[in-house]
Amino acid sequence: MSKPMEGRIALVTGASRGIGRAAAIALAGAGAHVILVARTVGGLEETDDEIQKIGGTATLVPMNLRDFDAIDRLGASIHERWGRLDALFGNAGQLGVLTPITHMEPKTWAEVMDVNLTANWRLIRSLDPLLKASDAGRALFVTSGAARKHIAYWGAYALSKSALEILALTYAVECEGTNVKVNLINPGPMRTLMRAKAMPGEDPAYLVKPDEMAFKVVEMLSPTYQLNETIINFQK
Repeated sequence: MSKPMEGRIALVTGASRGIGRAAAIALAGAGAHVILVARTVGGLEETDDEIQKIGGTATLVPMNLRDFDAIDRLGASIHERWGRLDALFGNAGQLGVLTPITHMEPKTWAEVMDVNLTANWRLIRSLDPLLKASDAGRALFVTSGAARKHIAYWGAYALSKSALEILALTYAVECEGTNVKVNLINPGPMRTLMRAKAMPGEDPAYLVKPDEMAFKVVEMLSPTYQLNETIINFQK
């Protein structure tokens, strides 16, 4: 069986559930040692259990991505242990509250921006030297169709994803001439808890499961993937 991530070190945020969990398991199955980042220890342990079942390995990092100093410490720890990072999957996201922007609480606005945008900038800032120390560093961030639409009540989430796209694509341009490739993936409607919160009346049976797109994450984080500065729409 082909293992395109054999011997690679991959970091996944939001690894305790949904897309992050599915991607982490798929990356481990493809041969990577996966650094699992999420807030809940129990969720991380459940992901690790599945990784161990398929013979994979992982390092668990319980961490709130709003603790930006902890992101810097994580980068230092990765440098000390491995000296490089081959793949970063910036998946963790916060929906916030779907409400008119004039009604949104400043606390909720800050949470959405911190997790969806600023944490990814801090990850880039902390992990860039490690990605460039890899022979084929790959970074992939999760965006949304909401980033390019003007939908009532989705203001904070949509704005955060739009800004994330600019952040990632700017970083991609800045990585030209290096071994690092940076891209975005829009998973489309998917059977996740965030989707259920956003669309409570929707029948999840008609939605794609996260593990059905995990192969695409592995492909885009593999050393053979050569695209840079692109947004891949998993579902049209």
